[in-house]
Amino acid sequence: MSEPIPGIDTAVAPSGPGCAECTTSDGWWFHLRRCAQCGHIGCCDSSPSQHASKHAESTGHQFIRSFEPGENWYYSYADETMYDGPDLAPPQHHPLTQSTPGPADLVPADWQRYLN
Repeated sequence: MSEPIPGIDTAVAPSGPGCAECTTSDGWWFHLRRCAQCGHIGCCDSSPSQHASKHAESTGHQFIRSFEPGENWYYSYADETMYDGPDLAPPQHHPLTQSTPGPADLVPADWQRYLN
């Protein structure tokens, strides 16, 4: 059995299927990232609002994991390095029926021009 990694809690479920802040403000995202410590789902740094990075900065939670289907990488904000890591509590990614970018009804037709 492997040792726990400080800052990664494999028992915590994701906060929801989409970016927590964008969902409450009618925003949209490009890709989603999951806080490996508390499960917060935020939008990636290419998204207009960059909520995953803002969450890490405000909480000190250093590890994120992709919340995209087929991706299982971790990233550490502390040392700006990619990592492999353990599976987290399900689900491992947003619903397959959810659009990328999303949510579909809020993504502008010219969404590419708003990416960072």
